[in-house]
Amino acid sequence: MPELLKMYLIICPLIFLGSFVDSVAGGGGLITLPAYMMAGVPVHFAAGTNKVVAGCGAATATVKYFRSGKMRIRPALGAAVGALIGGYIGAEIAKLLSDGLLKGLMLVALPVVAVFLVLKKDFGQETGEKVYSPRYEAGVSVAIGLFIGCYDGMIGPGTGTFMIMCFTALLGMDMVTASGCSKVGNLASNVAAAASFIVGGKVMWILVVPAAVCSMIGGYCGSRYAIRGGSKKIRGMIFIVLGMMFAKMIYDLWMG
Repeated sequence: MPELLKMYLIICPLIFLGSFVDSVAGGGGLITLPAYMMAGVPVHFAAGTNKVVAGCGAATATVKYFRSGKMRIRPALGAAVGALIGGYIGAEIAKLLSDGLLKGLMLVALPVVAVFLVLKKDFGQETGEKVYSPRYEAGVSVAIGLFIGCYDGMIGPGTGTFMIMCFTALLGMDMVTASGCSKVGNLASNVAAAASFIVGGKVMWILVVPAAVCSMIGGYCGSRYAIRGGSKKIRGMIFIVLGMMFAKMIYDLWMG
């Protein structure tokens, strides 16, 4: 029992923090997945438990964004469909490419994204959303889900972050609405992955309930923070997530 209590004390605060970050700007898995491994959970069980728990946080954040009117349903659902397909394709591609090559590509991409945000200070600010034809909106949203879902299947970290930026750049959304739409895509990929891990028996259920509660609270608080703080708060959080991703990639390449 003391060992289980120790695991709870390590995991629960970090799950709250990861879910908070994820509901604002994506990238929460950079915090939550290592939390399970720090507590001594085997890597496959850590991944499975993380997906089940993260789904609870994503669902809570999705409801909060929806109820606040900070979500566009058609693009969100289109991205969710694309993400389900893209996630499978990405996982298949990952089997053919070396891990080092994928991480090397990310080391180039992340600084480019950060420089873009620094130079384009008005990116994603609430200046009035553009109106697009239903056909364009549907096609672009599915494509966003497909390509970012493919990235999720190949590499994973920061999927929600990149989805937010795509919604903002390609569909003219402010960052708050883009964050709300990205939650639906994240929720779809989490549900699909969680189902796979559950069927495979790779979920540590004794951790799920307390971790899920923390994830749901973090998801609620994070989405509330983003909705009240606007694009400026999300923009700042994206820089933090990009920095964490860059540091993790360098660490993995150095240790690998």
